[in-house]
Amino acid sequence: MTDTTTTAPTSVHTLVAEVMGTFILVFGVFSTAIFVPADSHGTKLLTVALVHGMALAAGIYAFGRISGGHFNPAVTVGLAIAGRFAWKSAPTYIVAQIVGGVLASLAVLLIGASNPTFNIGNSFAAVSNGAQGDFSITSTLVIEIIATAVFVLVILGATAVSQAAARLAPLAISLALTFLVLLALPVSNASLNPARSIASAIFGGSIALGNLWVFIVAPLIGAVAAGLIYRFTFDNKGVLTTG
Repeated sequence: MTDTTTTAPTSVHTLVAEVMGTFILVFGVFSTAIFVPADSHGTKLLTVALVHGMALAAGIYAFGRISGGHFNPAVTVGLAIAGRFAWKSAPTYIVAQIVGGVLASLAVLLIGASNPTFNIGNSFAAVSNGAQGDFSITSTLVIEIIATAVFVLVILGATAVSQAAARLAPLAISLALTFLVLLALPVSNASLNPARSIASAIFGGSIALGNLWVFIVAPLIGAVAAGLIYRFTFDNKGVLTTG
């Protein structure tokens, strides 16, 4: 046997990992939402929610050890607020995540282009975020803030434990995303991720672009709230503060 030496990833490596991880997440979600036909049993919502979780798990297991597996500007901001990530690295992470999301949209466009029934505007409008049914913009703000806050808190809590227990973190985080997306889909079409919302809105038409601010602002508010709650309830070693 030969010894192997593990070197620390460079900033380029971490950014490429964030691009690729976000690509996997957004590509999986958009491909499923656009290409899988709906049925009379309403199982597509469950399918889309499950794909969110499975795609995130795939990205984390593939690239998490390189970049930390954020794949979401809200996660990056929440970790920085909590003191778990350097603010100086946040802007480049966020840019990488947006790039990954846009590349995923372009990949979906390339796949759909060979289908004569594929309509770019209608397809991406369907996966863009906005108030669903009779729900209002206020409702979408509330669900996105709450869902993102819970999601970021799960990430912070699951990754603050011992190394052995943290091996289960990708599973816990992915299950949490599945659950939260399932809750948010009927209200806001489930963002929890500004990079995902930007990736759909740029091809989704004027209504999607007009709603985009909600799905940038609300997840970031939720992330900030989660980061502050974490700082208040945990010490700097990730241990719950009891008094």
